Amino acid sequence: MTAIKGAHVLVTGGSRGIGRALVEELYARGAGKVYATARDPRTVTHPGAVPLALEATDPASVAAAAERAQDVTVLINNAGASVRASYLNSPMEEVRRDLETNFYGPLLVTRAFVPIIERNGGGHILNAHSVLSWLADGTPYGASKAALWSQTNSLRLELRPRGIAVTGLHMAYVDTDMTSGVDAPKADPRDIAVAALDGIEAGAHEVLADDTTRWVKSQLSADLDALYAQLKH
Repeated sequence: MTAIKGAHVLVTGGSRGIGRALVEELYARGAGKVYATARDPRTVTHPGAVPLALEATDPASVAAAAERAQDVTVLINNAGASVRASYLNSPMEEVRRDLETNFYGPLLVTRAFVPIIERNGGGHILNAHSVLSWLADGTPYGASKAALWSQTNSLRLELRPRGIAVTGLHMAYVDTDMTSGVDAPKADPRDIAVAALDGIEAGAHEVLADDTTRWVKSQLSADLDALYAQLKH
């Protein structure tokens, strides 16, 4: 279990959406310091947060952020993106972009901060996944989240002996800029932030943050047509 009170935390993508809600909830729980990263740190608006420039796919940017944040004990890999690429029709660079942002980006950040967290006595990493870790949506975004889920599961095993716990956070639609064009029920970002930090403090391996996510994972041992109704016809 990891205490949030007094912890020094870095949140990637901390200027909006779930990231901003995480920053707010971290301070509500008494975090000692919160680094909120963004491509443009001027977009970080929380008065208590330490704004930090970060492009998670750029090794030099990641190294510079790690050099600035040497006191971190909790890392939250929240930053992500979706270009809604098509496997068959989009340029391959668009297909790769989701993997670069959502799989390789968190790995670059994790590799930079594991030595820091370990040197500070151990701590916690949380990776933000999606219900699409288990449910294909026809885009490389889902593949990137499935790959990140596998990465998280491997890192959990590797980092446990080094005093670093790892939590995977899964959720369906959340009311953020990324889903502004989606007409479907959406969770409140604050509810996701609360569930995520509850999971960190409880030492949970995974957090399934809403009913949709819990249902989808419960169907993984069923036939594929349980998740993909179009296969029934």
